Amino acid sequence: MSTQYQMHGDVAVITLNNPPVNGLGFATRQGITEGLAQANADAAVKAIVITGAGKAFSGGADLREFGTPKALQEPNLLSVILAVENSSKPVVAAVHSVAMGGGLELALGCHYRIAAPGCNVALPEVKLGLIPGAGGTQRLPRVVGVETALNMIVSGEPVKSEILASLPGQKLFDKLAASPETLAEESLALARAVADVRPLPLVRNLPCKHPLGDAYFQFARNTVKAMAKNYPAPAKCVDAVEAATKKKFDDGMVFERELFVNLMLTPECRALRHLFMAERAASKIPDMPADTAQRAIQSIAVIGAGTMGGGIAMNFLNAGIPVKLLETKPEALERGIATIRKNYEGQLKKGKLKQDKYEQRMALLSTTLNYEEIKDADLVIEAVFEEMGVKEAVFKQLDAVMKPGAILASNTSTLNVDQIAAFTQRPQDVVGMHFFSPANVMKLLEVVRGAKTAHDVLATVMGVAKKIKKTAVVSGVCDGFIGNRMIEQYSRQAGFLLEEGCTPAQVDKAVEKFGFAMGPFRMGDLAGNDIGWAIRKRRYVETPNLKYSKTADLLCELGRFGQKTGAGWYDYQAGKRDAIPSQLVVDMIDKHRKDLGITPRKISDEEIVQRLVYSLVNEGAHILEDGIAARASDIDMVYITGYGFPIYRGGPMQYADTVGLFNVAQSMSRFAKNPLDDAEFWKPAPLLARKVAEGKTFN
Repeated sequence: MSTQYQMHGDVAVITLNNPPVNGLGFATRQGITEGLAQANADAAVKAIVITGAGKAFSGGADLREFGTPKALQEPNLLSVILAVENSSKPVVAAVHSVAMGGGLELALGCHYRIAAPGCNVALPEVKLGLIPGAGGTQRLPRVVGVETALNMIVSGEPVKSEILASLPGQKLFDKLAASPETLAEESLALARAVADVRPLPLVRNLPCKHPLGDAYFQFARNTVKAMAKNYPAPAKCVDAVEAATKKKFDDGMVFERELFVNLMLTPECRALRHLFMAERAASKIPDMPADTAQRAIQSIAVIGAGTMGGGIAMNFLNAGIPVKLLETKPEALERGIATIRKNYEGQLKKGKLKQDKYEQRMALLSTTLNYEEIKDADLVIEAVFEEMGVKEAVFKQLDAVMKPGAILASNTSTLNVDQIAAFTQRPQDVVGMHFFSPANVMKLLEVVRGAKTAHDVLATVMGVAKKIKKTAVVSGVCDGFIGNRMIEQYSRQAGFLLEEGCTPAQVDKAVEKFGFAMGPFRMGDLAGNDIGWAIRKRRYVETPNLKYSKTADLLCELGRFGQKTGAGWYDYQAGKRDAIPSQLVVDMIDKHRKDLGITPRKISDEEIVQRLVYSLVNEGAHILEDGIAARASDIDMVYITGYGFPIYRGGPMQYADTVGLFNVAQSMSRFAKNPLDDAEFWKPAPLLARKVAEGKTFN
């Protein structure tokens, strides 16, 4: 049952019971309206309480119905709230734990509200590219004031019930319960106290004004425009709340609904809703039972105290898990500890970390030069140089000393995890944990599943990722896994664009205008151009027929490895990260073109973006075909959380769906005719070709 109906003396209690957060799916909505009808028809009932079972009042829309026709099936949420308002007997919302989205809108439709302390209250629809669609923009300003309501609606962030209850003049809560444990008893008492009060109070009847009127809303619009230029929903939030101050309530509701429906159709909303579902889907592994047992992880060892090793260690220290850092030389350990301290001290200065937390975290960190001293760790992660011989030495040593059942993880970004596992006598315990730099900041964790990786190892690592607040995406074993395998094709296209007539700055600007956090050449300078150089040298041996531009090799031969050397595709001033276009690099590219006999041509920003993004799409389709990624949305999560792909476009595969796969394939056929490009690569991947032929999408 999605709702429960119980009598407590002369009070009927309707309890939402739709785990995990009492989503307002069709059955739940139907249960509420049926419960209201039953209570109103029963002469013994004097008042009604609506509450939620478990750990939520209600989190709003049911994810299983989200975006489907069932979400609108009558009674829809608007009809449920209308039924609550029209109840002839007072309805009290007993709010606890979580009251978000439609859950808060339902509470606002009740005649009275009592809240437990610690309840998270929010209208988070803006995070899905929407505005509240069941009266949130019209009712919330009437009970907490226009400015508080607008801040909540535009940010989508939760506010604690006790903070809202303390606002001067607030009418959101009629009472704050003494504790979550006493909420049920106090809500029944409130219901009985108001049983005979008439007329029944309605939020819709409360006044809604702002003393500065137009001036305030213009200020709000300017602020929102500056902060959310690529997202239409925040500006529409301002319009809807302004309507609450200027229109009659019913007219404001109509206006809110029009805005809501129109936003549902925008590509930005589709992208954000897609990512919301994609993040949840990424944690589900098709062939692994959801209840797979996990191994206990109470201590961590990290091999290598460089930038990556130190960043990895910080993730676990932040989560309160002890870490032992191993290096081969004392000075390397000292440098690693100094970097960790510097990172934490930077957070202290910015007020993002308190002194006691800093001290607690550092107290969890210990160091060693001896493998014997890490043997009891539950999970060990190597973060050493990206070369198979180095990995072999480390894993043979780990195999010799680590306790049975310890998980042995490699932070490799491209190397074969199955080969690494074969260096041990326990391949079932070996897994890839590819963190992204800086590891203490970047959200993405590629979890690389080897051929023999045990189910409980995979489940444990996915659980660990959640503890350290990473978005984990499972990848199969191949060169570069999901992210770096795709970025190699992106980088190849960037190189061809230089040979054909672009400058690094032109390519970067076009891609950044599209929405990437940074273009391929700024990204190369940040990561270190020598890393790509090492991979290409390996490629020249392994795949000699694969076509590459040599411009990046020429750059590296000049020692221009990027920000760390003060020069890369751009010039850099000491202590600054500003990318300054380099005449030396432009001249180098010009000379290279002349040596190849290439006459440069004018290339549009549109062509730059399409070649770079569609290269990701086509390689992504190959990755899906090969079974390296379980679903297209996993690829989108990798690119959103690890590579700076614009969130409002939903990831490369979602973006291709939005453009239309037929149109993507048509553009690819044009690129294949370019004699300076790689015609073989631009043949659509078999999966992409099938989707086009069938008129289907990736997601």
